Order: sequence, then C-alpha cells, then structure tokens
Amino acid sequence: MTDLFENTILCRKCEKPMEKSKLSRNGFLLRVMHCKKCNERVIHPLDEQEYNKFINLRNREFSVKMRLVGNSYAVSIPKEIVSFMNEVASHKKEMDDIVKLCFEEIGRISLNFGNFEKLNHELKIVKKIKNGN
Repeated sequence: MTDLFENTILCRKCEKPMEKSKLSRNGFLLRVMHCKKCNERVIHPLDEQEYNKFINLRNREFSVKMRLVGNSYAVSIPKEIVSFMNEVASHKKEMDDIVKLCFEEIGRISLNFGNFEKLNHELKIVKKIKNGN
C-alpha cells in the first residue's frame, strides 16, 4: 500500500503543490504537507491519529495503588499507557525492558520508558530549523 504523502498534494486554498515537512507537538514528530504560499498545513492521518490517542491518555487521570514488594514499593501502570508506549516504540524500535525512574521534585516522580534518544534528537533538529539556528 502506498502512503498518501508519496503523492503530489495540492493546497486547497491556492492550488499550489505542497511540500513535505515535519511539525513538533508535545514530543511528537508529525509528518505534514506545507504550502509555502498560504501557510496551509495537512497532518499525516496516521500521525494525527497516534497524537490524538496520546492527548486522550494524557488528559486522563489514573488512580493507582502503591504496594510494598520486598524492600521496595511498586506502582501498577495502567494497561492503556503501556500498550500505547509499546505501539509508539514499535514504530521506532523495540521498547527497552528497563524503565528509568527520576525523582524530579517534591511530590513528582517520572518514569522514562524505552530509548527515545533518536526521536528527541530529531525534535531538537526541527526546533533549531524553525528558530533559524
């Protein structure tokens, strides 16, 4: 099956050919077609669908239990979040079995799944290009 963005796409406003580009939103690198004349953008449907799943998960608040396991505490992670992380990782590469835990500030702990350094590097490049650096 061919990808929609492999074809020439004309802008619906000015009917000029659009160019491939990338857009960074909340840590996601979205493929877009961009019209330089009128600044119209079309986001790739699969990227937009994945991004919307992320927004829906991010806007939900999960109540989880903390349990004592041996000398450590364990927190269960909802299946929806782990499934989404595996889905995103399968597009890039396999998700690591190791999760990195960071104590950021009082009352805030973060879990970092997998190895997303390549994606973060791409996001930094896109931001530099947009800022003209």
